[in-house]
Amino acid sequence: MLFLSLRPRFSPNTDSYSHIHISSSLLPSSNNSHNHQPPSQVPIKAPTPPWMKGPLLLQPNELVDLSKPKTKKFKLERQELSDKDLMGKEARGKRVMKKIVKKVEKLRSSYNSAEALIGSPNVESLGGVLESLKENEEVRSTKGRMPWENDSKFVYEKIKRKKAVTAAELALDKVLFRRLRDEAARMRTWIKVKKAGVTQDVVDQIKLTWRRSELAMIKFDIPLCRNMSRAREIVETKTGGLVVLSKKDFLVVYRGCNHQLTTKGYQSPRKNHSKMSGAESITNGDICSVDSNHSLSEMLNVNAEDKDYLSTTVQNMNFQTASSSLYERETDRLLDDLGPRFVDWWMPKPFPVDADLLPEDVPGFQTPSRLCPPHSGAKLSDYELTYFRKLAHPLPTHFVLGRNKGLKGLAAAILKLWEKSLIAKIAIKYGIQNTDNEMMANELKRLTGGVLLLRNKFYIILYRGNDFLPKRVAALVENRELELRSFQFDEEVARMKALEAFSPIDEVPQDTSTSGTLTEFKKIQTKFEDTKNRNKELNIQLEAEICRLEKELKDKQHRAFILNKKIEKSGKELSKLNAAWTPSEQDTDLEIMTDEERECFRKIGLKMQSCLLLGRRGIFDGVLEGLHQHWKHREVVKVITMQKLFSQVINTAKLLETESGGILVSVDKLKQGHAIIIYRGKNYSRPSVKLAKNLLTKREALRRSLEMQRNGSLKFFARQKDQTISELELKLEDLHQRKEIERTESEN
Repeated sequence: MLFLSLRPRFSPNTDSYSHIHISSSLLPSSNNSHNHQPPSQVPIKAPTPPWMKGPLLLQPNELVDLSKPKTKKFKLERQELSDKDLMGKEARGKRVMKKIVKKVEKLRSSYNSAEALIGSPNVESLGGVLESLKENEEVRSTKGRMPWENDSKFVYEKIKRKKAVTAAELALDKVLFRRLRDEAARMRTWIKVKKAGVTQDVVDQIKLTWRRSELAMIKFDIPLCRNMSRAREIVETKTGGLVVLSKKDFLVVYRGCNHQLTTKGYQSPRKNHSKMSGAESITNGDICSVDSNHSLSEMLNVNAEDKDYLSTTVQNMNFQTASSSLYERETDRLLDDLGPRFVDWWMPKPFPVDADLLPEDVPGFQTPSRLCPPHSGAKLSDYELTYFRKLAHPLPTHFVLGRNKGLKGLAAAILKLWEKSLIAKIAIKYGIQNTDNEMMANELKRLTGGVLLLRNKFYIILYRGNDFLPKRVAALVENRELELRSFQFDEEVARMKALEAFSPIDEVPQDTSTSGTLTEFKKIQTKFEDTKNRNKELNIQLEAEICRLEKELKDKQHRAFILNKKIEKSGKELSKLNAAWTPSEQDTDLEIMTDEERECFRKIGLKMQSCLLLGRRGIFDGVLEGLHQHWKHREVVKVITMQKLFSQVINTAKLLETESGGILVSVDKLKQGHAIIIYRGKNYSRPSVKLAKNLLTKREALRRSLEMQRNGSLKFFARQKDQTISELELKLEDLHQRKEIERTESEN
């Protein structure tokens, strides 16, 4: 039996790439059983392409087993290719490095100092470097790198912030704490804490919830939701519970293992509040102590039964201050003598002073006297205001305020703070109705005399001013003034005694001159003090008006200068476009038309339905082409223009007559505008060149129209600016004359 095998073979001597392989095989029989082939040598029928008609029988070793995965022989071969296989020579870098190492080795052997250095055990020899280089050439795992290259990389480990251990984790058992957290995660009812913070009503609701359940869930509104760690401290302090879960703006509070369900175990809220305020006042001081007539015992009435509570509170606060940061300790030392602290503070520590607990009225309070240093003024520049605002940004908050009036106690505290700090930073309480930051700022500015740096619904920032005098400095200035007055009085008394001693006894006393004496000085002061105060306000208003007018005049002049520049630019553009338009001269040999013909052509033109419209572009080459197109079919053409001034209409009609070579019949007023009727003439012939080269194109005519409109509007506004500038100059001149008159009057 014949088998046909078709498989590709390559022969170097022939050009054919495929040969037919013919093999014969006989069916197995009993006679030739000893020649029977093993089953592995039996040909197998392979799949054939569609262009082959006969079957394809192949040996088992010639078939491709597709079930086996592909080998990575090609990849390995590709990896084993070296630079020598690709380039026919070794890599240049390694060869050059070998030469360099050999030369350095020879050079080093010639120097004795180098030999001594090589002999030291701490220095590695270059021969060792060369050996390591050879080893790296032999080992392919190094991937062709130099011996000084390694795989070590600089890795900066991220330092994880340690989670702060809460009081619940320290006090409760792990099993109980885990159970409470699981129960807290399933809670769906909570107590709402509004902007006012954790008030006594909120505390009462929490304790009422603890009667039914051991957990109470609280949801916080602004501002406490922005600082949940501070919210946890406030809740644990006021309720005595433990926070077991904190998630977003929610806190879950556990009532504790020693919780008593009856109300007997609780202290009254009013009592607790009085204890807290008393302890804070004793530790932090009170602003009323600035008045010597009022003692601390009058401002705070602490019962004898609260002494133990006060002592423990003082100890706790001393422990907190000892363990706090330097920033907190310095701020506490600054605010210690100013008043009681605001415990419900929603920002990180230190706590500011609660201005609502300060007295509304302080007996003997007066606005402090101010005195500017020499060669300086009390008014701050814009740069100084910006600098002080930036300086106040990182400062701690000194006071927290929630009322609009009765701020004398706060003003006294601010004056005391200004002796140590330049700026007083006051925050406005959340959740208090009818608070007006403008009224607060004006009241504090009136009482203290400071400079308002910033005022919004969150903060009021006051600067003490350049003319601020601390208490000791003000006392020194006042004593110095008293000494000067006493010296002047003693000088006047001595002058009078000397005058009496040298004057004769029998002579009648005459009026002596008071020039250069204290009496003259006092007379001058009493005479001109009122006029100075009266004229001071008028001068300030006059100077402000002059300054405003000068600023406005400068602005108007600048705008007028810009307008004039624009007018010059527009005039140049318009002159370029006008230079490109050269109107033709009028023909002297005109046809003569009788009155009857003119009237006849006028009636014909007015009755015509077809017309030629003139737009904002005016007369350009396309208009003349339209005229000749009309004259191709009729003798008369009607041109309608929208120009309002009759003089402009007449100029347009004459220009059309000149450029077209026709005869102007009439100009009539219609509803749509003005109608210009032009007769083509008896000797009319169509021009050989359609477009008029002496006129503008359609695009250039539009540009010329826009420039004319722009130029006219700019000149109109420039005229208005000039009138305004002249009026301002007259007003400014009148004010300067008025100022000179007042100055001369004050000098006289």
